[in-house]
Amino acid sequence: MQEYNIDVIESAPFAQMAYVLWRPERTDAVVVDPGFDVRTILELLKSDGRSLAAILNTHGHVDHIAGNAALKEAHPDAPLVIGRNEAPLLADPDRNLSAPFGVPVASPPADRLVDDGETFEYAGFTFQTREIPGHSPGSVIYLCEDFQPPFILGGDVLFAGSIGRTDLAEGDYNQLMEGIVAKLLSLPDDVRIH
Repeated sequence: MQEYNIDVIESAPFAQMAYVLWRPERTDAVVVDPGFDVRTILELLKSDGRSLAAILNTHGHVDHIAGNAALKEAHPDAPLVIGRNEAPLLADPDRNLSAPFGVPVASPPADRLVDDGETFEYAGFTFQTREIPGHSPGSVIYLCEDFQPPFILGGDVLFAGSIGRTDLAEGDYNQLMEGIVAKLLSLPDDVRIH
């Protein structure tokens, strides 16, 4: 049975979760949604002796992209990946919601834009992109079916007992619900959602 590990880093002030995924037999890792606590992520990679294979963003809100610049500076060869329809938020502090909080954040541009249904691989993980807008205009989830049970890196599309907020700028409740029904509820019951 293939194995993998997911380290979870919770970042203040939004209690946002960043993920570091790695396979025991490899020396590289993937970071998903690096928030404000990028120092912990960098220390974790260094202490484990892991290189950064890629940075994945599920969407472009500030709490999910705040660490992009520092990670790219420390690991310039690691591609920054985001959904094509979400990419404009990276460099726009108003759209990524950082300006309204008084801390304008601009991320480096994406190195790779992914589309709905696109499959890609980093650090021994194969991900399928599923675009589920509604929390933000082009948010995506990343489905990995390499393991049993399969797992999803879902950003703010779904929460335990709830769904992502739709009352923020560019949110759309009906669009989010349609995407959840079409692209999440159709998955097997044992899928783990992070």
